[in-house]
Amino acid sequence: MSENQIHLLATRRFLPLFATQALGALNDNLFKNALAALIIYRIADSAGLNGQILVTIAGGVFILPFFLFSATAGQLAEKFEKSKMIRWIKSAEVVIMGLGAVSIWYGDVYLMLTVLFFMGVQSAFFGPVKYSILPGHLAKGELIGGNALIEAGTFLAILLGTIAGANLILGGHGSVIVSGGVVVLALAGLAASFAIPTAPAPEPDLTLNPNFAGETWNIVRHAFGQRDIFLSILGISWFWLVGATFLTQFPAFAKVVIGGDQTIFTLFLTLFSVGIALGSLLCNIILKGAISAKYVPFGAVGMSIFIADLYFASSGYVAASPGLINAWTFLQEPANWRIVFDLVAIAVCGGLFIVPLYTILQSRSDESHRSRVIAANNIINALFMVIGALAATAMLAAGFTVPQVFFALAVGNGIAAIYVCGLLPDAMIKAILIFFLKLCYRVEVVGLENITKAGKRAVIVVNHVSFLDAVLLAVYLPVKPMFAVNTHTAEAWWMKPFLALVDAFPMDPTNPMAAKSLIKAVREDRHCVIFPEGRITVTGTLMKVYEGPGMIADKADAMLVPVRVDGAQYTMFSRLKGKIRLRWFPKITVTILEPRRFEIPDHIVGRGMSDGSAPKPAMPTGKRTPTLCAQTTNRGSSPARCVLPGYAEEPQ
Repeated sequence: MSENQIHLLATRRFLPLFATQALGALNDNLFKNALAALIIYRIADSAGLNGQILVTIAGGVFILPFFLFSATAGQLAEKFEKSKMIRWIKSAEVVIMGLGAVSIWYGDVYLMLTVLFFMGVQSAFFGPVKYSILPGHLAKGELIGGNALIEAGTFLAILLGTIAGANLILGGHGSVIVSGGVVVLALAGLAASFAIPTAPAPEPDLTLNPNFAGETWNIVRHAFGQRDIFLSILGISWFWLVGATFLTQFPAFAKVVIGGDQTIFTLFLTLFSVGIALGSLLCNIILKGAISAKYVPFGAVGMSIFIADLYFASSGYVAASPGLINAWTFLQEPANWRIVFDLVAIAVCGGLFIVPLYTILQSRSDESHRSRVIAANNIINALFMVIGALAATAMLAAGFTVPQVFFALAVGNGIAAIYVCGLLPDAMIKAILIFFLKLCYRVEVVGLENITKAGKRAVIVVNHVSFLDAVLLAVYLPVKPMFAVNTHTAEAWWMKPFLALVDAFPMDPTNPMAAKSLIKAVREDRHCVIFPEGRITVTGTLMKVYEGPGMIADKADAMLVPVRVDGAQYTMFSRLKGKIRLRWFPKITVTILEPRRFEIPDHIVGRGMSDGSAPKPAMPTGKRTPTLCAQTTNRGSSPARCVLPGYAEEPQ
């Protein structure tokens, strides 16, 4: 797993795509914000038009192509080689921005809106291919880091484009600078796209459906047919609703609520964009490259808390001085740092929320439909942003203040957070337990990659030294392990939180068919955790080892993964009180060794295993190695005994 995503920026398989995407986002926002500034401060007044209505229409013009062309874009991204398609799209951007430069030069608002529509078309076609190409160029452990960099780069590009577009166009020679800038950026993006490595078309024989409405329905229905994809799309779309609402309300929030000038709007935009970039990059660090949604609930809850606090911090706000204040004056007031903190915290939580969802969308969608799934995501994203814009407009028209709009957003996000937590209760519990286990016992896990090597079907055998053992395995294993639990114990209230973390297999020990049922469950490609000793050690040594794990692995044709828990025997949760010195917070190490399989010749039957004629498994060596434990024949004979080096076996 990759923890440091920055190295991707030095690779040809990622840097050209990153540059192409960032330059495109910068160019889009440079033109859009220059257009908005021109409309509001120059064109609207001279033409006798309502500037705010024109800006609203411009936003709708840019969003419309996502509804019209995303379905076609998804099909084309499946049918054609992706790097070539990106070059086609970026070539079109050069032409579009050339037309945009002409529209800015002549100040033709209708030509500008036409260009904006074609920019939306270009973005609609670029979206499916830019996200679907990542899994082909990055390893699975690099996807979180790659998406984090893409999101960070995108929001920083949005920031730069917004600031530059709004400020350059109204300055001296602004039309010349912006006109030349959009063309230069388009050419730079095209040049970067030529370095993107090839990515073969997953469905070259795909027949294109020209009916965009019918195909839109088809791709959305297909995407929603897979639960994790459906939930990821809803989460991503909600994020864009929240993000778009903040970005559109920042100008009014800065001027009307805070009483600030353009520099405060720029400050808020900077804080929000940098916060999302930081949250995106932090996501890969804490997940260590693992594709998991376990921190998504925390991101959702954090967003709700800090949006609500932003409302309380800004409602009834009174500026420190009359007239419009600048950013420096705003920052000199200590009470205003609460607003600064809230904006950054909202954005950081947003980064933690969005990156895993994009990665899940890419990694779990079928390769032959990945681009179309991303196209469906773009359609739903656009729908949510339109709904958010309409809701905010309706609230403002009804007399709501901007802080009250934010509070309504906090309530809506709180409901979404509760829903997310309900969908991922195990993720919440795991994250909390990992935090406290790391804090108290400095838990170190070695050899996690061996779980992946074992494949989809494995029996994990573990020494049993404390009541913490099962919890450690449940929260730190990269899979959701299956634990065989006594049916009566599983019904106890105190077991419910633990059972949320694992794939529980209720098992009646009095039922002679229980073992056969467990074997069948393992054959269904599951990872079964078994403690071969059957109880916690009371001697500090390995207790009597039973043959169950060996038989189950043999009959289920599963790999055996030896695991050793070391250090937990010194905690207060062990049964060694009075025999060794117990400590409150000893260091715990969980070591996962190479998976292995029984290779038992067919001619060895009956007592062949117990009389020494069977091949001995290669035992791990060294004091800290785990036991392979129970061996058995594939004919049900008695197990051969095995003892860990450095341990004395309990007398029978």
